[in-house]
Amino acid sequence: MKRRLTCLVALVGVLSAACGIGSTGPVRAGAPASGLREPGSARHYAQLYFVSPYGLQAVTRGVDVPPTPQQALDLLLKGPDAAERARGLTTEVPPLDGGLAAQGADGAVDLRLPVPVANMTRGGGLGLSQVICTAANAQASDGKQSPDIDVRVYEEGYDTPWNVRCNAAGNIVPVPDP
Repeated sequence: MKRRLTCLVALVGVLSAACGIGSTGPVRAGAPASGLREPGSARHYAQLYFVSPYGLQAVTRGVDVPPTPQQALDLLLKGPDAAERARGLTTEVPPLDGGLAAQGADGAVDLRLPVPVANMTRGGGLGLSQVICTAANAQASDGKQSPDIDVRVYEEGYDTPWNVRCNAAGNIVPVPDP
């Protein structure tokens, strides 16, 4: 019995010593993680939405001050930068001679389109989603989530705005009437 116990203890010792972890140090396995914000960084970010082969994709750009909805839209209108284009990102926001006007107010965004919505939804129809989600996320920089931000869209030719939100998937959803 004592011999069996000794053999069992020796076997457990050998098995636990051979747990499969080698004695080598760290091994390089590629580039460091990227795309994450540096903890404790005082830098501010604008979240812009561009079109990928799979739908809308959010990208983060560093900015000097917390972006307003208007500043974020101005960045969006410039289109994807070289690195974003290299990743296959494009834009479906048409050229807008009158520009976009957006102003944050009362936890919401008032967005004025210089063209009818029909002009913003040609192609894949993602241009309007890009604009609304970018504006909502800029207003949400105060700690709210973009699905909680109403975007009141004022369309050319109409006096009454329509209210939408950008959900977590980057889709426009109507805000139910109270």
